[in-house]
Amino acid sequence: MSVKRPDKADFLIAAQDHGYDLSDSQMASFLSLADETLGSYEAIDELYAAHVAQPTPLREHSKPTEAENLHGAWYVKTHIAGAASGPLAGRTVVIKDNVSVAGVPMANGSLSLDGYVPSEDATVVKRLLAAGATVVGKSVCEDLCFSGASFTSATGAVKNPWDLTRNAGGSSSGSAVLVALQEVDMAIGGDQGGSIRMPSAWSGIVGHKPTYSLVPYTGAFPIERTIDHVGPMANNVRDCAVMLDVIAGADGLDSRQKNPPAVSCVATLDQGVAGLKIGLLREGFAIPGMSEPQVDALVRAAVAQLESLGATVGEASAPWHRGVALDMWNVIATDGAAYQMLQGNGYGMNVYGYYDPDIMSYFGARRREHANALSSSVRAVALTGHYSLKNLHGAYYAKARMLVPELTRQYDEAFKNFDVLVLPTMPFVATTLTAADAPIEEYVHSALNMLANTAPFDLTGHPATSIPAGLAEGLPVAMMIVAPRFKDALALRVAQAYETARGAFPRPPGV
Repeated sequence: MSVKRPDKADFLIAAQDHGYDLSDSQMASFLSLADETLGSYEAIDELYAAHVAQPTPLREHSKPTEAENLHGAWYVKTHIAGAASGPLAGRTVVIKDNVSVAGVPMANGSLSLDGYVPSEDATVVKRLLAAGATVVGKSVCEDLCFSGASFTSATGAVKNPWDLTRNAGGSSSGSAVLVALQEVDMAIGGDQGGSIRMPSAWSGIVGHKPTYSLVPYTGAFPIERTIDHVGPMANNVRDCAVMLDVIAGADGLDSRQKNPPAVSCVATLDQGVAGLKIGLLREGFAIPGMSEPQVDALVRAAVAQLESLGATVGEASAPWHRGVALDMWNVIATDGAAYQMLQGNGYGMNVYGYYDPDIMSYFGARRREHANALSSSVRAVALTGHYSLKNLHGAYYAKARMLVPELTRQYDEAFKNFDVLVLPTMPFVATTLTAADAPIEEYVHSALNMLANTAPFDLTGHPATSIPAGLAEGLPVAMMIVAPRFKDALALRVAQAYETARGAFPRPPGV
């Protein structure tokens, strides 16, 4: 395909942006050089088409009817059968709609990507199918996954199955709701600030954010490379453990991965908690202006149940967890998402590994065509990030990244005295859905005001399991179990012990 050549007007804009003063003769020279260079772009296009590009498979899919989608959680339905045998044989899985399923449309919650059809399955999808799972559809997620609430998707609000007027949590909102409604056995979610754990907490299911890089992100639409995670969601701990064993491990394509160790979560799942030391993370409780006493009390009661099973319980501390970590996340997520997800059309540049040039081209064009339809939370990031990158030159992103090792050290110091740390997943119960036309400040604050306990572990990469710990005024409350990096099996083992002692968690009304 021929590449359109720049003209003088294009280079005048580029020169102005770089602060260059070019004479007419200089302009002509640079345009001539560009013409030569862009010839290589055309050569690469031909080579890619011949050696890398894949035809898009034909897979049947359909949009759900209104009657099939009362909670707004389905984006598209499919029936893609996996292998005849395997650890997930006979199990149904829904895939968060920021994850590619070949031949099936995706939107990533946004008009800027709506209608794109991937040509290749994401690594996690390939592994689920190889393990025998049946992929039954794509679940609605929030607009470009930048919301912890469930009202920002271009398809409309995803409703909490416990109370249709409330948020289900985001950004893996549809995944959590479909699992809670038992319309699917399990789901894939993504997590950059809590987006597996938050909807799991508010919807009353189990969700596990794996250790950073344990599960390949290949084929999922990125936000910010250093905080991108993908992982399992299910109605019970065992299903999460089985899923994690299936999807974990290096794929040789994801630049986030540096030979992660093998995991076998199911093998140790039933070993109990006798002799384990559990640290209640002080800074995760009683957060001023945020924590609800009933939430803290239910989580402490759940830990007391673990203590009755033979665990030792004490108080742990990581001073930067409260406040400081969220400031760090705000800078990294704002600058990082503006640079990679928006300016870099998801993938950015400058790293080895997997790229999807088709989705980059599609999104790059469509996000400008549908710019005004982007959620206010995405536009807030775009505007602030653009300003920061242009005027602060990425220096504050660099400062925040350079502070992450100290945050990590504080948690790791706590792990010298405790096997796991426990805290509320969400400091408060599910909030009321915000109207799409709400004032911008209200809209953005209510989309992002619940990250205090979850986002820090996206920065440090520690594995974290969210499990229901009770009901407060008829709404789910969850505790989060955090383990040292690559000890995902330990977090799930503690969750399993609690789940067994607790018994079956109630189902939403009518389920």
